[in-house]
Amino acid sequence: MTAAATALLMTGAGTAVAAGPGTTVITTPAAASPDIDAMIAGMSLDEKIGQMTWTHVYGSSANDTSMAASNQERYGVNTPAEVVEKYNLGGVLYFAWSGNTNNPQQVAGLSNGLQQTAVGADGKGIPLAVTIDQEGGLVARIGSPATVLPGNMALGAAANQDLARAQGEILGSEMRAMGINVDFAPVLDLNSNPDNPVIGIRSMGEDPALVSELGAAQINGIQARSVGAAAKHFPGHGDTSVDSHYGLPTVTYDRATLNKHLEPFKAAIDAGVDMVMTAHIIVEAIDPEMPGTLSHKVLTGLLRDELGFKGLVTTDALDMAAMAAEWPQEEIAVKAIQAGSDILLNSPNVDASFAGVRAAVGSGEITEARIDESVRRILEWKVKRGVFEQPMADPANVDKLVGTGGNLATANLISDHAATLLRNQERVLPLAPGSSVLMVGAGSGRPETAGPMLKEQGFAVTEDYENGASPSSAYRARAVAAASKVDAVVFASYNATSNAAQQQMVAELAATGTPVIVIATRNPYDVSVFPGAAAVLNSYGINRVNFHGVVRAISGAVNPGGKLPVNIPEADGDGVLLPLGFGLHYDTSTPEAVTFTDRPGKGQDAYTIPAVAGVVYLIEGKEAAAGTYRKPAGTVTVTAVPAKGYVFTDSAVTQWSHTFTTGLPKP
Repeated sequence: MTAAATALLMTGAGTAVAAGPGTTVITTPAAASPDIDAMIAGMSLDEKIGQMTWTHVYGSSANDTSMAASNQERYGVNTPAEVVEKYNLGGVLYFAWSGNTNNPQQVAGLSNGLQQTAVGADGKGIPLAVTIDQEGGLVARIGSPATVLPGNMALGAAANQDLARAQGEILGSEMRAMGINVDFAPVLDLNSNPDNPVIGIRSMGEDPALVSELGAAQINGIQARSVGAAAKHFPGHGDTSVDSHYGLPTVTYDRATLNKHLEPFKAAIDAGVDMVMTAHIIVEAIDPEMPGTLSHKVLTGLLRDELGFKGLVTTDALDMAAMAAEWPQEEIAVKAIQAGSDILLNSPNVDASFAGVRAAVGSGEITEARIDESVRRILEWKVKRGVFEQPMADPANVDKLVGTGGNLATANLISDHAATLLRNQERVLPLAPGSSVLMVGAGSGRPETAGPMLKEQGFAVTEDYENGASPSSAYRARAVAAASKVDAVVFASYNATSNAAQQQMVAELAATGTPVIVIATRNPYDVSVFPGAAAVLNSYGINRVNFHGVVRAISGAVNPGGKLPVNIPEADGDGVLLPLGFGLHYDTSTPEAVTFTDRPGKGQDAYTIPAVAGVVYLIEGKEAAAGTYRKPAGTVTVTAVPAKGYVFTDSAVTQWSHTFTTGLPKP
């Protein structure tokens, strides 16, 4: 940390309070209220570029040398702390593959170590934005014991604003407990293209109103926990058929269609979102030549001027092929700033980015005043979101706040609400208690997770699993042979619309005559290629929490209430098979009470079983018809169970018992 970078950061002496071994927490009002004008005036150009540079580091602690070779190759230094020091970084970005996210305590330790490096021994340096892509579901850099959420499309299927807010609060509280102060979430892209290879279940759906409502609720939840949220990927990555990690997508729709994709971003801006992340896509309706990340028309003309966004603009990762394969990093950095971005995220060549910006300022291509605008926004955000006031995590609180019982229960509740029933021929679901089940599926669909969960629901489960997305002929043959021995087959599919082997396996299983129940575990479109399946449910993910709701729906423990957050096209793409908002549920019934008449003697003793649609009454395990039964003896116990295709309402009474007297009437 150079003298210029630390000049006038604090207007008075700071106080350091110990928060655990090797941890210092800065808590003074002076640290919380820096003189930003003086800070910027005292910074060198390189220090300003450093504030605009947020990138990943390799290692699990600030001084970890175990990944020194990777740090050397990318940055020319050995440790994460040395990367922060070399560039006076404004922020760091965590990934699992870079060794940053092994467990919550380790993450907190890394965050604190890097913040100590940034603020310096005197506490007068500029604390870091510590960032992560923790969207919940498919993209989550930190796994269990942090809370694993079902994901955004599950949230869209649940269509519950309170649950969306709760998801945001879980993300915000758990990230902040680990020292992370920016979550690059939520995804606000409308997944209107079923062939989208990069968004899919990361999206909350394709309905602008629904995504707007749930997105704003998530943002409010995240930011209520002192973590900055980022609406992404502006101006909408949901209608692409190219993954921008590997190529440069183009969307060709008109401005009216674009306006629909902009609605969730408008809602996010109205909700006060801290940041907007750009999309590496060409939007022909605005700028047919440059991708959004590098387009002044998109970032300044549309986002700043038309939509009125005043917060931070960050690029998506600049090492993605949509950028890195098209332009040199020197040029990318300059164009991104000229377009209107404040943050250069994860450049694959930070030295080149610095050099490009330096040269552009030197030549007048970019003014230093323009650099100062971005630095000011970054520093003001760090003040607003409490990064100056409290940059550190408290290690003593990590285990108390991360993966709590309440958070896990909320994740399961989202899953229960998200379970979406798309087909239920002949009321095959819910399965009768104690049914025998064969659990199979594509290895990529994680059937081995669902099998034990079905056992927990009381089913007799035979399990057979195989690795890989495409079931082999031998595996298919084994499953077909076993299908005749069970009441139902449960098959976990995974993006089966593009997998002929999965389609063939379900068709072969259906041909046995045993009902096949498909759990579509990834993108929600698989129902279109399984005409032989008796029932199809969408789980919107492959984690245990995703199976929680659909497995309980199979048993009838929950009544599936999820609604499709997207349209499902016909298998040939011609027309809509199932519309947005479609979702089946079981019929519900409430058992009426069995009445008992017990008078002295037996002649007038009786019990009456009512006739109720959807209710089967049992005595000693055998069905008892509705009617009055006279002269019973001893104890009579009547139990109610749901009829095929029904579930009972919550808190329904399902058993009645009476012991009849045998005394004679008095003379």
